[in-house]
Amino acid sequence: MRLNKFLASGTGLSRRKADDAIIDGRVAINGRLAHQGMDVVEADIVTLDGKSVTPTTTEATTVMLNKPRGYVVSRVGQGSKTVYELLPAKYQQLIPVGRLDKDSSGLLLFTNDGQLAHKLTHPSHEKTKVYEITLDKPLQPLHRQMIHEHGLQLEDGLSRLQLERLSEDDDIHWTVRMHEGRNRQIRRTFAALGYNVQVLHRTRFGSFNLGELSPGRFLQLTHIL
Repeated sequence: MRLNKFLASGTGLSRRKADDAIIDGRVAINGRLAHQGMDVVEADIVTLDGKSVTPTTTEATTVMLNKPRGYVVSRVGQGSKTVYELLPAKYQQLIPVGRLDKDSSGLLLFTNDGQLAHKLTHPSHEKTKVYEITLDKPLQPLHRQMIHEHGLQLEDGLSRLQLERLSEDDDIHWTVRMHEGRNRQIRRTFAALGYNVQVLHRTRFGSFNLGELSPGRFLQLTHIL
């Protein structure tokens, strides 16, 4: 088995992240530093950061959660509630795919399938994410044009979002579509033009749709991309 696939299976990392760990010198095979492209056989002892890695023999599992506001996407809340409090013990080892900040809600995926996580998050696959947002004041036509057509230059690059009104003649509630997923990108984009995003709720990630799933509830999914 190729080393990056072995690591992804045993740790929940994507194959790209597994390759990064190999390049960074964090992986060893039988006590010797590993290199990209190496193969692993059953008798090999593979370690990541000095800890033994064993590939999972269980089926890949993916769970969709409707994250409520007020929960952080972390195992350690540091005084805040964490999304893992909403999942039963059998799902506690799953890794979140992408993130939603504490004040955001909606579709959040957890998986032990590194390949799926890679397909959902790597920019080359351009998986669409859809959000419903509420602004603190009506969006001006010029500002909509700037965001939708031209993009807005942020400190980490150009941000272009596809905008559509949730209802006719309503300039406060919008549907936002994007392929990227930079940290707090939607909030930062509108803030740069003087708007506060009061509600941010994700309804779709790739082919996964939140549907009628209630806040705080979860659903185990089949792997369809």
